[in-house]
Amino acid sequence: QVQLVESGGGLVQAGGSLRLSCTASQATAHTYAMGWFRQAPEKEREVVTAIDWSGETTYYEDSVKGRFTITRDNAKTTVFLQMNSLSPEDTAIYYCACGATFGSFIRGKPDYWGQGTQVTVSS
Repeated sequence: QVQLVESGGGLVQAGGSLRLSCTASQATAHTYAMGWFRQAPEKEREVVTAIDWSGETTYYEDSVKGRFTITRDNAKTTVFLQMNSLSPEDTAIYYCACGATFGSFIRGKPDYWGQGTQVTVSS
């Protein structure tokens, strides 16, 4: 069982930036794809971004391309999401997740979930 601990959410004005972090509890997570989903009020949960175990392959949902950047640390058990040029449409609960395969992750089927962190962007 992998536990994921998120941090970095909060309230920011439109055009601002936030950085989310997520650390996995087990070293074996370094072999997992990791990334973030989000769920806005009355909307389905969606994949925002993912990074494979090596850090060399990434995925971004179209609306965040060019604004969000995902990276992972050398131990590969912590991922960071740098979010720039935030808009009110980015307001959601952001969930860290990890999974054994990158493909399953970006199809919306990771193996483990974090508790979520609220990101609110005011206009």
